Amino acid sequence: MNSKICILIPAHNEARTIADVVTSVKGMGFDVVVVDDGSSDGCGRLAAQAGATLLVNFKNQGKGFSLQRGFDYIISRDYDALITMDADGQHAVSDLNNFVRLLETEGPDVICGNRMNDHHKMPLVRRMTNRIMSALISLVCRQRIHDTQCGYRLIRCDVLRHVQLSSSAFEIESEVIIKASKKKYRIASVPVQTIYGAEVSKINPFFDTVRFIVYIVREMFVR
Repeated sequence: MNSKICILIPAHNEARTIADVVTSVKGMGFDVVVVDDGSSDGCGRLAAQAGATLLVNFKNQGKGFSLQRGFDYIISRDYDALITMDADGQHAVSDLNNFVRLLETEGPDVICGNRMNDHHKMPLVRRMTNRIMSALISLVCRQRIHDTQCGYRLIRCDVLRHVQLSSSAFEIESEVIIKASKKKYRIASVPVQTIYGAEVSKINPFFDTVRFIVYIVREMFVR
């Protein structure tokens, strides 16, 4: 099986890193789609110059909106799967091979990156939030998912054609997993690195965690 895979990168004001990320991914032979979420720093222009297909939100709409726009674009083409990754360089491009290898050998429907094998490098607040959220989502999904908050993941296009997504913010990553599980799609995990540098997380540890929990509790009562 030789799956055709596209890399999807949502980006907001990531001019410092986006060109290097796109160039590295293109160098591995993948097509790249970047959704510029209303950036003011020329991020989208740099992504396009580096070889990405560029979709532009003319104002900041949120990560969920940007991912859904990218999903719609990619599933309308002849791709078998897509891999979402961050624009800030936190995801090691070399780990793309891990996703492809697992897809080709075991054929799961969704593959979540798992940073928890090397969690001592993760900031304490992120580590605690991730453990709480992963435990809750695993309970809802009725299968163990080690790192539900990792944005580095592979999703088969057929999954996205059969789940209806509504989130416009960061909880979309939880929504994909939960709704795929409810449709009986198989979810696997693969170890990935996470590189922490000078970037500042766009997730608010308190408000976004509350938003996640409210969403998950609501999903518990929806078939």
